[in-house]
Amino acid sequence: MEEASKTIPHQIGGVHNDLLRFGIHGVKSDIVGAHPLESSLASARSTEEAMKRQCKVNLYGAAFPLKEELDRQILSRFQRPRGAIPSSMLGLEIVTGSLDHFGFEDCLNDPRESETSLPVDMHHGMEVRLGLSKGPVYPSIV
Repeated sequence: MEEASKTIPHQIGGVHNDLLRFGIHGVKSDIVGAHPLESSLASARSTEEAMKRQCKVNLYGAAFPLKEELDRQILSRFQRPRGAIPSSMLGLEIVTGSLDHFGFEDCLNDPRESETSLPVDMHHGMEVRLGLSKGPVYPSIV
């Protein structure tokens, strides 16, 4: 009991307060929700996936969508360490069918991978991955 009172907590109120690593926390993202079009797109995507899942249940039986979900979960775990070459997640893209879709990131690239972005701390990335630390791997710019 006495040893617990002598320790200094690294986190205050469950919020990670490392201003040098993550910058000042912005309140705007807490107040303003997602764009209405973004939420509409997400709901349409989930409705489409539910319809596809139900069609597969009707055609192939209840075990087929469960096997596909298990494959998705397994393939989503394989990632390279942060700071190294970005993970392509090719197997997951093949299983989900997103390999056939052409998005803005295919043409304009991911902003996090640009040469002008802040460098990624590989040590912190591994700490987050192993559960030793909390917080975003990519530093936020306010």
